[in-house]
Amino acid sequence: MRPPDSNTHGAPAPGDARSATGHSRRLTGSGRRLISVLIGVGFVLPVYWLLVIATGARGDAYAIPPVLLPGLRLGALLYVLSHTHIVHYFLNSVFITGATIALVLTTGVLAGWGLAGYHYRGREVLFLVVVGAMLLPQQALIVTQFNVMFHLHLLDSYAGLILPFAASSASVFLFRQAFLQLPKSFWDVARLEGANVFQYLWRVAVPMARPAVATTILLTFISSWNQFQWPLIMTSSKAVQPIELALSHYMSSFSNNWRDLTAAAVIALAPVLVVFIFTQRYMVRAVIGEDRGVTE
Repeated sequence: MRPPDSNTHGAPAPGDARSATGHSRRLTGSGRRLISVLIGVGFVLPVYWLLVIATGARGDAYAIPPVLLPGLRLGALLYVLSHTHIVHYFLNSVFITGATIALVLTTGVLAGWGLAGYHYRGREVLFLVVVGAMLLPQQALIVTQFNVMFHLHLLDSYAGLILPFAASSASVFLFRQAFLQLPKSFWDVARLEGANVFQYLWRVAVPMARPAVATTILLTFISSWNQFQWPLIMTSSKAVQPIELALSHYMSSFSNNWRDLTAAAVIALAPVLVVFIFTQRYMVRAVIGEDRGVTE
Protein backbone atom coordinates (compact mmCIF):
# COMPACT_ATOMS: atom_id res chain seq x y z
CA MET A 1 0.00 0.00 0.00
CA ARG A 2 1.40 3.42 -0.98
CA PRO A 3 2.16 5.71 1.98
CA PRO A 4 0.30 8.98 2.01
CA ASP A 5 2.12 11.97 0.54
CA SER A 6 3.21 14.49 3.18
CA ASN A 7 2.15 17.33 0.89
CA THR A 8 -1.47 16.20 0.75
CA HIS A 9 -2.21 17.89 4.08
CA GLY A 10 -1.55 21.38 2.74
CA ALA A 11 2.12 21.71 3.73
CA PRO A 12 4.13 23.55 1.06
CA ALA A 13 6.85 21.73 -0.77
CA PRO A 14 10.43 22.71 0.14
CA GLY A 15 10.92 24.34 -3.24
CA ASP A 16 7.73 26.36 -2.84
CA ALA A 17 8.80 27.50 0.63
CA ARG A 18 12.18 28.68 -0.64
CA SER A 19 10.50 30.48 -3.51
CA ALA A 20 8.06 32.24 -1.18
CA THR A 21 10.88 33.24 1.17
CA GLY A 22 12.95 34.65 -1.69
CA HIS A 23 9.93 36.53 -3.04
CA SER A 24 9.22 38.07 0.38
CA ARG A 25 12.84 39.11 0.71
CA ARG A 26 12.72 40.78 -2.69
CA LEU A 27 9.56 42.61 -1.67
CA THR A 28 11.17 43.69 1.58
CA GLY A 29 14.26 44.93 -0.26
CA SER A 30 12.11 46.82 -2.78
CA GLY A 31 10.13 48.39 0.06
CA ARG A 32 13.29 49.57 1.76
CA ARG A 33 14.58 51.06 -1.47
CA LEU A 34 11.26 52.82 -2.06
CA ILE A 35 11.29 54.30 1.45
CA SER A 36 14.90 55.42 0.99
CA VAL A 37 14.03 57.12 -2.29
CA LEU A 38 11.03 58.91 -0.75
CA ILE A 39 13.12 60.14 2.19
CA GLY A 40 15.84 61.31 -0.20
CA VAL A 41 13.32 63.19 -2.31
CA GLY A 42 11.95 64.83 0.82
CA PHE A 43 15.40 66.19 1.69
CA VAL A 44 16.40 67.18 -1.85
CA LEU A 45 13.13 68.85 -2.86
CA PRO A 46 13.59 72.08 -0.80
CA VAL A 47 17.11 72.56 -2.21
CA TYR A 48 15.85 71.92 -5.72
CA TRP A 49 13.05 74.45 -5.24
CA LEU A 50 15.61 77.05 -4.12
CA LEU A 51 17.48 76.54 -7.40
CA VAL A 52 14.26 76.82 -9.40
CA ILE A 53 13.32 80.17 -7.85
CA ALA A 54 16.88 81.60 -7.78
CA THR A 55 17.56 80.84 -11.46
CA GLY A 56 14.08 81.51 -12.80
CA ALA A 57 12.34 84.64 -13.97
CA ARG A 58 11.08 87.24 -11.52
CA GLY A 59 7.65 86.16 -10.33
CA ASP A 60 8.16 82.43 -10.90
CA ALA A 61 7.59 81.84 -7.17
CA TYR A 62 3.95 82.84 -7.68
CA ALA A 63 3.41 81.24 -11.10
CA ILE A 64 0.39 78.97 -11.62
CA PRO A 65 0.97 76.29 -12.73
CA PRO A 66 4.27 76.29 -10.83
CA VAL A 67 7.60 76.30 -12.65
CA LEU A 68 9.21 72.93 -12.07
CA LEU A 69 12.53 73.26 -13.91
CA PRO A 70 15.43 75.57 -12.99
CA GLY A 71 16.25 78.24 -15.53
CA LEU A 72 19.52 79.63 -16.78
CA ARG A 73 19.12 83.17 -15.44
CA LEU A 74 21.98 84.15 -13.13
CA GLY A 75 20.93 87.78 -12.74
CA ALA A 76 19.75 87.33 -9.15
CA LEU A 77 22.97 85.61 -8.09
CA LEU A 78 25.10 88.30 -9.74
CA TYR A 79 22.99 91.05 -8.19
CA VAL A 80 23.37 89.64 -4.68
CA LEU A 81 27.13 89.21 -5.15
CA SER A 82 27.67 92.72 -6.52
CA HIS A 83 25.11 94.86 -4.67
CA THR A 84 25.30 93.42 -1.15
CA HIS A 85 28.03 92.59 1.38
CA ILE A 86 27.37 88.87 1.19
CA VAL A 87 30.98 88.16 0.18
CA HIS A 88 32.15 89.75 3.44
CA TYR A 89 29.71 87.65 5.47
CA PHE A 90 30.72 84.59 3.45
CA LEU A 91 34.41 85.09 4.25
CA ASN A 92 33.55 85.59 7.92
CA SER A 93 31.79 82.24 7.91
CA VAL A 94 34.70 80.59 6.13
CA PHE A 95 37.17 81.86 8.74
CA ILE A 96 34.97 81.01 11.73
CA THR A 97 34.12 77.56 10.40
CA GLY A 98 37.68 76.75 9.36
CA ALA A 99 39.11 77.73 12.74
CA THR A 100 36.39 75.79 14.56
CA ILE A 101 37.06 72.66 12.51
CA ALA A 102 40.82 72.87 13.19
CA LEU A 103 40.26 73.22 16.94
CA VAL A 104 37.64 70.46 17.07
CA LEU A 105 39.92 68.07 15.19
CA THR A 106 42.83 68.87 17.51
CA THR A 107 40.88 68.49 20.73
CA GLY A 108 39.02 65.44 19.43
CA VAL A 109 42.20 63.61 18.45
CA LEU A 110 43.99 64.36 21.73
CA ALA A 111 41.01 63.57 23.95
CA GLY A 112 40.09 60.50 21.90
CA TRP A 113 43.63 59.15 22.25
CA GLY A 114 43.58 59.87 25.98
CA LEU A 115 40.43 57.74 26.28
CA ALA A 116 41.65 54.94 24.00
CA GLY A 117 45.43 54.72 24.13
CA TYR A 118 46.04 54.62 27.88
CA HIS A 119 44.69 52.44 30.66
CA TYR A 120 44.04 54.19 33.98
CA ARG A 121 41.49 54.24 36.72
CA GLY A 122 38.38 56.24 35.85
CA ARG A 123 38.84 56.08 32.10
CA GLU A 124 35.39 54.63 31.48
CA VAL A 125 33.83 57.19 33.82
CA LEU A 126 35.40 60.00 31.79
CA PHE A 127 34.05 58.41 28.63
CA LEU A 128 30.56 58.31 30.13
CA VAL A 129 30.90 62.00 30.98
CA VAL A 130 31.80 62.73 27.35
CA VAL A 131 28.82 60.74 26.10
CA GLY A 132 26.57 62.49 28.62
CA ALA A 133 27.74 65.88 27.34
CA MET A 134 26.37 64.93 23.92
CA LEU A 135 22.88 64.91 25.44
CA LEU A 136 23.04 68.52 26.63
CA PRO A 137 21.25 70.98 24.31
CA GLN A 138 23.24 74.03 23.32
CA GLN A 139 20.54 76.32 24.69
CA ALA A 140 21.25 75.04 28.21
CA LEU A 141 24.80 76.43 28.03
CA ILE A 142 24.15 79.81 26.42
CA VAL A 143 23.94 81.83 29.63
CA THR A 144 27.12 80.31 31.05
CA GLN A 145 29.01 80.69 27.80
CA PHE A 146 27.92 84.30 27.39
CA ASN A 147 28.97 85.08 30.96
CA VAL A 148 32.44 83.61 30.32
CA MET A 149 32.87 85.48 27.03
CA PHE A 150 31.72 88.72 28.69
CA HIS A 151 34.32 88.50 31.47
CA LEU A 152 37.01 87.61 28.95
CA HIS A 153 36.06 90.72 26.89
CA LEU A 154 35.42 88.59 23.80
CA LEU A 155 32.00 89.91 22.85
CA ASP A 156 31.63 90.92 19.20
CA SER A 157 34.86 89.15 18.20
CA TYR A 158 35.92 86.17 16.17
CA ALA A 159 37.31 84.49 19.28
CA GLY A 160 33.95 84.76 21.00
CA LEU A 161 32.30 82.97 18.07
CA ILE A 162 34.93 80.22 17.87
CA LEU A 163 36.21 79.30 21.34
CA PRO A 164 32.91 78.03 22.86
CA PHE A 165 32.81 75.39 20.10
CA ALA A 166 36.51 74.46 20.07
CA ALA A 167 35.73 71.00 21.49
CA SER A 168 33.01 68.56 20.57
CA SER A 169 31.97 65.48 22.51
CA ALA A 170 30.89 63.86 19.25
CA SER A 171 34.38 64.19 17.78
CA VAL A 172 35.93 62.78 20.96
CA PHE A 173 33.58 59.81 20.73
CA LEU A 174 34.37 59.18 17.06
CA PHE A 175 38.14 59.35 17.50
CA ARG A 176 38.04 57.17 20.61
CA GLN A 177 36.14 54.50 18.70
CA ALA A 178 38.55 54.75 15.77
CA PHE A 179 41.68 54.55 17.94
CA LEU A 180 40.34 51.57 19.88
CA GLN A 181 40.24 49.61 16.62
CA LEU A 182 43.90 50.23 15.78
CA PRO A 183 46.20 47.30 16.62
CA LYS A 184 48.22 48.00 19.75
CA SER A 185 51.29 46.73 17.92
CA PHE A 186 51.32 49.91 15.82
CA TRP A 187 51.88 52.05 18.91
CA ASP A 188 54.48 49.62 20.26
CA VAL A 189 56.44 49.69 17.00
CA ALA A 190 56.24 53.49 16.86
CA ARG A 191 57.73 53.76 20.35
CA LEU A 192 60.52 51.34 19.45
CA GLU A 193 61.30 53.55 16.46
CA GLY A 194 61.63 56.52 18.80
CA ALA A 195 58.39 58.30 17.85
CA ASN A 196 56.55 60.24 20.52
CA VAL A 197 52.78 60.24 20.91
CA PHE A 198 52.27 63.34 18.74
CA GLN A 199 54.32 61.88 15.90
CA TYR A 200 52.38 58.61 16.15
CA LEU A 201 49.05 60.41 16.06
CA TRP A 202 50.04 62.64 13.13
CA ARG A 203 51.72 60.00 10.99
CA VAL A 204 49.87 56.79 11.85
CA ALA A 205 46.70 57.03 13.92
CA VAL A 206 44.96 60.01 12.31
CA PRO A 207 45.60 58.92 8.67
CA MET A 208 44.12 55.54 9.54
CA ALA A 209 41.07 57.19 11.12
CA ARG A 210 39.92 58.78 7.86
CA PRO A 211 36.19 58.12 8.43
CA ALA A 212 36.34 59.79 11.86
CA VAL A 213 38.21 62.78 10.41
CA ALA A 214 35.76 63.19 7.52
CA THR A 215 32.72 62.78 9.75
CA THR A 216 34.05 65.31 12.27
CA ILE A 217 34.74 67.79 9.48
CA LEU A 218 31.26 67.38 8.03
CA LEU A 219 29.36 67.60 11.32
CA THR A 220 31.44 70.52 12.59
CA PHE A 221 31.15 72.34 9.27
CA ILE A 222 27.38 72.04 9.18
CA SER A 223 27.02 73.03 12.83
CA SER A 224 29.38 76.01 12.63
CA TRP A 225 28.26 77.26 9.21
CA ASN A 226 24.60 77.22 10.25
CA GLN A 227 25.13 78.99 13.58
CA PHE A 228 22.53 81.70 14.05
CA GLN A 229 21.48 82.01 17.68
CA TRP A 230 24.96 82.34 19.18
CA PRO A 231 26.24 84.96 16.67
CA LEU A 232 22.97 86.87 17.12
CA ILE A 233 23.64 87.07 20.87
CA MET A 234 27.39 87.62 20.68
CA THR A 235 27.71 90.23 17.93
CA SER A 236 26.47 93.78 17.56
CA SER A 237 28.41 94.89 14.46
CA LYS A 238 28.43 93.44 10.97
CA ALA A 239 32.24 93.21 10.92
CA VAL A 240 32.36 89.69 12.39
CA GLN A 241 28.87 88.40 11.66
CA PRO A 242 28.54 85.15 9.65
CA ILE A 243 26.43 84.59 6.57
CA GLU A 244 23.42 83.19 8.46
CA LEU A 245 22.86 86.59 10.06
CA ALA A 246 23.20 88.17 6.63
CA LEU A 247 20.25 86.10 5.43
CA SER A 248 18.15 87.43 8.29
CA HIS A 249 19.10 91.00 7.29
CA TYR A 250 18.20 90.32 3.67
CA MET A 251 14.77 88.98 4.63
CA SER A 252 13.82 92.53 5.59
CA SER A 253 15.77 94.38 2.90
CA PHE A 254 14.58 92.19 0.02
CA SER A 255 11.03 92.15 1.39
CA ASN A 256 8.97 89.99 -1.00
CA ASN A 257 11.69 89.66 -3.63
CA TRP A 258 11.92 85.90 -3.34
CA ARG A 259 14.29 85.47 -6.29
CA ASP A 260 17.06 87.59 -4.72
CA LEU A 261 16.45 86.08 -1.29
CA THR A 262 16.68 82.52 -2.59
CA ALA A 263 19.80 83.47 -4.54
CA ALA A 264 21.43 84.56 -1.27
CA ALA A 265 20.28 81.31 0.32
CA VAL A 266 21.83 79.30 -2.52
CA ILE A 267 25.16 81.08 -2.00
CA ALA A 268 25.02 80.27 1.70
CA LEU A 269 24.02 76.66 1.08
CA ALA A 270 26.53 75.82 -1.65
CA PRO A 271 29.55 75.17 0.64
CA VAL A 272 27.51 72.80 2.80
CA LEU A 273 26.51 70.74 -0.23
CA VAL A 274 30.08 70.62 -1.52
CA VAL A 275 31.49 69.46 1.82
CA PHE A 276 28.68 66.92 2.20
CA ILE A 277 29.32 65.43 -1.25
CA PHE A 278 33.00 64.85 -0.47
CA THR A 279 32.57 63.49 3.08
CA GLN A 280 29.17 61.77 3.34
CA ARG A 281 30.47 58.34 2.26
CA TYR A 282 32.65 58.19 5.38
CA MET A 283 29.92 58.92 7.91
CA VAL A 284 28.39 55.46 8.21
CA ARG A 285 31.82 53.84 8.13
CA ALA A 286 32.97 55.97 11.05
CA VAL A 287 29.94 55.07 13.15
CA ILE A 288 30.04 51.32 12.52
CA GLY A 289 33.83 51.12 12.46
CA GLU A 290 34.43 50.03 8.87
CA ASP A 291 37.15 51.13 6.43
CA ARG A 292 39.84 51.58 9.04
CA GLY A 293 42.55 51.14 6.46
CA VAL A 294 44.52 48.87 8.80
CA THR A 295 45.36 45.20 8.91
CA GLU A 296 46.90 43.12 11.61
